[in-house]
Amino acid sequence: MTCPHCDSPTVDFVVPETYHECVPDATTATMASICTHCMTVRSIEQSAESEAEPEPESESSPDADHDPDFTRVSTAFPADEAAIPFALLLGNCSSLATNRTAIERLLEDLARSGTDPLLAIDRLLAEPATELEPAIDLERRQQQLEQLFY
Repeated sequence: MTCPHCDSPTVDFVVPETYHECVPDATTATMASICTHCMTVRSIEQSAESEAEPEPESESSPDADHDPDFTRVSTAFPADEAAIPFALLLGNCSSLATNRTAIERLLEDLARSGTDPLLAIDRLLAEPATELEPAIDLERRQQQLEQLFY
């Protein structure tokens, strides 16, 4: 798949049930994607039409035995089970006011799992010569998240 905002490739991932309500711009979602360039996160609608004509298998297509490769976004991305809540956190940063509940929950879950979300954002910002151009002002959001987190 490609990002509807910048036409860059995306990393598609299955959203664990516990985070269905944390997918940006969706009431509940079982699948989402993050852009490898602008880091926009969006839900992936699974309509009857898309089920009738499945896309060919690609690197970013999730399945039961496939772990999404978030290093395609950045090598600064947290590893293992922290990657999905971190991606959702980035996606929710587009509106701190609207997504405050989801953001607070994701920050707490990341910290509880041993991942410092603010340090992870710091690493994203410090990564040299990346292709990343976040759709949001990540530095400003990092400061605002710090106020929510502490």
